[in-house]
Amino acid sequence: MSASNETESAQPQGQAIIQDRIIQRQHTVSIAGQTINYTVSTGTFVLKRASTKSGENAGEFEGDKPKAEFFFIAYTRDDVDIRQRPITFSFNGGPGSSSVWLHLGVLGPRRVDMVDTEVTKPPYCLLDNNYSLLDQSDLVFIDPVGTGYSRPVPGEKSTAFHSLKEDIASVAEFIHLYCSRHGRWASPKFLAGESYGTTRAAGLAEHLQERHGMYLNGLMLISSVLDFSTLRFASNNDLPHILYLPTFSATAWYHQKLSPAWQERPLRELLDEVEAFAIGEYATALMKGSSLSSAEQEQIAERLAAYTGLSLAYVQHCNLRPEIMRFTKELLRSERRTVGRLDSRFKAKDRDSAGMTFEFDPSMAAIMGPYTACFNHYVREELGYESDFPYEIISMDVNKGWRWESDNQYVDVAEKLRKSMNLNPHLKVHVANGYFDLATPHLATEYTFNHLMLDPGLQDNISMSYYEAGHMMYVHQPSLEALKQELSRFIAEAL
Repeated sequence: MSASNETESAQPQGQAIIQDRIIQRQHTVSIAGQTINYTVSTGTFVLKRASTKSGENAGEFEGDKPKAEFFFIAYTRDDVDIRQRPITFSFNGGPGSSSVWLHLGVLGPRRVDMVDTEVTKPPYCLLDNNYSLLDQSDLVFIDPVGTGYSRPVPGEKSTAFHSLKEDIASVAEFIHLYCSRHGRWASPKFLAGESYGTTRAAGLAEHLQERHGMYLNGLMLISSVLDFSTLRFASNNDLPHILYLPTFSATAWYHQKLSPAWQERPLRELLDEVEAFAIGEYATALMKGSSLSSAEQEQIAERLAAYTGLSLAYVQHCNLRPEIMRFTKELLRSERRTVGRLDSRFKAKDRDSAGMTFEFDPSMAAIMGPYTACFNHYVREELGYESDFPYEIISMDVNKGWRWESDNQYVDVAEKLRKSMNLNPHLKVHVANGYFDLATPHLATEYTFNHLMLDPGLQDNISMSYYEAGHMMYVHQPSLEALKQELSRFIAEAL
């Protein structure tokens, strides 16, 4: 490691001095037997807005006014021509989540050492990531305003950034600024998003094209949600009940709650049958509502109980419509255990077993401590970036205050993606799905992409992969290895 260097750029005279702050260090990592020398840049860009004068000179241009500090960590390979070198901009979801999960879970050159479905004992440690994408692409991890170390400047309200539209615009502005300052306009460009980050990625693909004329080579969508009608359980929306059923079944299979005949079958074989039932007989039954005959109701209830590991009585009591939060509590109630939402392989114990929903998500509880501790150590000790502000791993203030601007509709950016692919027929999309993901179930993702109404000639631009893990499938070592192979293949084919 060489000595670090730090650069700052001040604001125009007369304005508050809010500066870019970038620290650079050189590192080396081995990926698949290949030694990669790289520079890591850690710090903030100041985003600005054009301001105008008031009073007698109202309407005249005054200057650039700072509006937010965007924190990022960028990894660039040292021995390559950046004009030909791909670059990937990465972020997570929430929408109040920092970029830490994809950063220290799968893409970056360092990763958190975890014990898969067990609670890892502190203190935690980082490992060199032999599965990083740095051998394929430079990487820029972005924390949207209100997450990580990204903050609005004094006098600016954080809520101004916390909507679907403004979030996309501000992240796009950062990407535009980064490419302009670092000479990356000629580089092949990718976005990698997880969870709500996939919503952001689809919106960005359209916004970057229309606002900045920036066309992308590919999107890597990890645990995708583009159409929120597929996930939002409500009395007037039967769709999630249909689309969650295979993941309920996969969860019951994992925890040995199915009958021996089902339990002995390979997971994928089981899911083929459950998915056919879900979009066939089950969907028809739910559409019938109260007109469903008693005989049909009994038949559907028996199939549901067999596929989910829930009792026949429970399925009947919930009107053939078990929903996610009740399922996570009910499946292992007899063992006084709950299962995870982000990853239903995880389980934990509540104060009592009589409640309707779990007290906490066992999978989130297991990953929060290791990732938080490792990042705070990493950014200070290895990257040399100091800040007294707390690094907002997940900001509940952002989550609770988010303005969805959906006009009394479910948020849906799938149409933005379809339009982007029509405008740029070279745009490739890869979607990674976890079979034990109860946050963004795989059948919901398939449903969304099957309803894009793409021209048949563009269908081959979309590929999907599946893993026997959850929302963050990379915490499972075999899935991490497989995901690396898929993303490497995707980047190569997109180029």
